Amino acid sequence: MKVEQRMEEMGLKPGALVERTNRVAALQHGDLVYLSGRTPVYADGSRVNGKVGADLTLEQGYEGARQAGVNLLNELKNFIGDLDRVTQVIKLLCMVNTAEGFYQTSEVSDGASDLLYELYGERGRHARSAVGIDCPAGNACIEIEMVVAIE
Repeated sequence: MKVEQRMEEMGLKPGALVERTNRVAALQHGDLVYLSGRTPVYADGSRVNGKVGADLTLEQGYEGARQAGVNLLNELKNFIGDLDRVTQVIKLLCMVNTAEGFYQTSEVSDGASDLLYELYGERGRHARSAVGIDCPAGNACIEIEMVVAIE
């Protein structure tokens, strides 16, 4: 439970788990767990919405990506029971809600990548795509999918 203790020490609090009807939050195939996209929703229900580069600064987008990462870990904990079972974060797909002419999707997405490295060290280093999109779910500033290997 070291990762979960570290998250608590860092004051990271996830938003509510997402209820799904015709799809799942996580799916395991072999030792890989695929997590559905999560957005930056905080424990109090507030959200980080809007276009980075117009409605939000790069720093606000970064914090949104960090919270989306916290929410992914919460879904993963709910699915596997113990975040210390993660042997490697494999891949993130970061879809950033960008204003026209905003090209710093990688820097925004670093919010989630930095969080995973802080919590897991080398096991948190991963492959990643960071793309700008025009219309994410609920106008969130970012939506992130994650794939991890577990023991």
